[in-house]
Amino acid sequence: MHPLTDQALRDGYERALQRTNATTDALSTDDFSAVWPDRPDWAIGPFSKDPAMTFRLDGQWPDPTGIGWTSSSIFNPSMIERHGRLHLFYRASPKKESLESRIGSAVWTPGGGWRDGDNPVVYPTLDNELLGTEDPKVYSANGRYFLFYNGIWPLEGTPEQAAHPSPGWPLGDVGCDINLAVSDDLLHWEKRGRVVPHAVSHLWAKGAVIPTDGTGEAVRIGGEYLMFLSEGCGGELVVGRSDDLEHWEFSGQPYLDMTGLGSLHEVACAVVHGEDLVLDFFYADETGAFAAAQARYTLADPFTQLEVHRGGSLAWGGLIRRDGRWTFAQGWDAPSGERELYLYRSDAPSAPSTPAEHR
Repeated sequence: MHPLTDQALRDGYERALQRTNATTDALSTDDFSAVWPDRPDWAIGPFSKDPAMTFRLDGQWPDPTGIGWTSSSIFNPSMIERHGRLHLFYRASPKKESLESRIGSAVWTPGGGWRDGDNPVVYPTLDNELLGTEDPKVYSANGRYFLFYNGIWPLEGTPEQAAHPSPGWPLGDVGCDINLAVSDDLLHWEKRGRVVPHAVSHLWAKGAVIPTDGTGEAVRIGGEYLMFLSEGCGGELVVGRSDDLEHWEFSGQPYLDMTGLGSLHEVACAVVHGEDLVLDFFYADETGAFAAAQARYTLADPFTQLEVHRGGSLAWGGLIRRDGRWTFAQGWDAPSGERELYLYRSDAPSAPSTPAEHR
C-alpha cells in the first residue's frame, strides 16, 4: 500500500478537482423514492422532501492535512437521533462524487435548527485513506456509537494487488476498505482501521449495511449482529457476524435473488420493520438504467428472500423513524456548487417497534 504523504494528498486533490461524470451528476432522489405504484404493506416509503429540515453548509472547514482542501458538494449522509437531537454525518467532496472526500457532522436541535460540527470528523490519516474517506454509516449498540466509512486508496503497483486478485469483481485503479471509528458521545471519534480483511474483500468492500430498529440501534438477529456486503468481495455476496459491532467474521452467504430484476449494484440499508427485515438496494434494471428496490425477509430467516418491491429509498446512511415516519437525508438534488442536504420522509406511518427479543 502506498504511504500517505502530503504530496500524495495534494496530487489526489488536484485530480479530484477535475472530476466530472454526467451520469452521477444527474442523480435525483425523487427518481427512486417519490412515486411507487402498487406498494405492498411491508414496503417502506414512498418519500417526499421536507423543506423545513434542509441542511446547508456555509464556509469552508479548516484543512488538517494542510493541502488547501475545500468542498463543493455534500451527500450520502447518515443520521441518528438521540435525546431529541439529530446527529448528521455526511460526505463532503471537492466535486460531486469525486475522490478525496472527508466526513463532516452537524447537529439539529428543536428550536435551534442545524449547526455544523467541529469538522472534519474523519479525514485521511491512514494509508488506506490516501484517496479519501467516504459514505459514513452510523449505528449505536450498548451505549456506544460506531461509524463505518469507506477508505479509498491507490492500487497500482501495490503488493496487495498481486496478493488478492479479484476475477469475479474487476478492479479499477483504486481499492476500497470499510473502516471503523468508535465514540461514546457522537462527538469524539477514535479510528479502529479496516474491518473487512483483504482476503475477504479482494481489495474492494463498500458499505457496512447493518440492520437497525429505526432509531439507529443495531438489532441482533439470531443472537448476533449481521453485516450485509454486496459490492466487491470478489463478486460474492458476503455476510459478517459480530457480537460487539467491532470484531467481525465473514463468510459467503447468498441472500438476494436478482432474477427478473437486472444486476445488483449495492445494498443501501437494512431495517427491521415489525417482524420483517427489509433490505433497500440499488441495481441496474433490464435496460441498464439505475433503479431501486426493497426485499423482504423474516427475522427468523434473514437470508431467504420472500418478496421484492420495485421502489426504494437508496438511503445509504440508513433509515430512521421520526414522529412515526421513516426519514432519511440525501444531497443528490442540490444545485451544482450548492452544499445542501434534504430530508425525505415517508407518507405512511411506521410499523410497530422492534420486538424486544430481537434487540
